[in-house]
Amino acid sequence: MAPQKTNASQPVRLYVKGTVLGYKRGFTNTYHHTALLSLDGVNDKDGSKFYLGKKVAYIYKAQKAVAGSKFRVVWGKVMRPHGTNGVVRAKFTTNLPSTSIGSSVRVMLYPSNV
Repeated sequence: MAPQKTNASQPVRLYVKGTVLGYKRGFTNTYHHTALLSLDGVNDKDGSKFYLGKKVAYIYKAQKAVAGSKFRVVWGKVMRPHGTNGVVRAKFTTNLPSTSIGSSVRVMLYPSNV
C-alpha cells in the first residue's frame, strides 16, 4: 500500500494579476467608462481572447472601515481586446478613479467558457 499523500500544497489562485494602464481615448477625447488593462503573461490578441467576459476586481483601501473591513472593491468585466499587444478593455460598475492608473487589478478566472 502506497503512503498517503498529505494535502500541504499552496492554495490555488483563481485570478490573474493585471495593471490599469489608463482610459480608452482618442487624440482629444477621453472615455472614462472604459479602462485599459494589461494582463500578466498576455502578449497578443489571441491570448487576450480567453479573458473576454471574465470578471475584474479593483481592490483599494479606504480610511473608514465598513462592515469590519477597510478594503473596498469595484467590480467590472473584460469587454474586448484593445489592439494586438494583449491589452484589453474593461467596464466597471462605477468608473475607476484616476488614482487607479498604474495600480493592480485581479482578473478572475470565472465565468468559464471552457
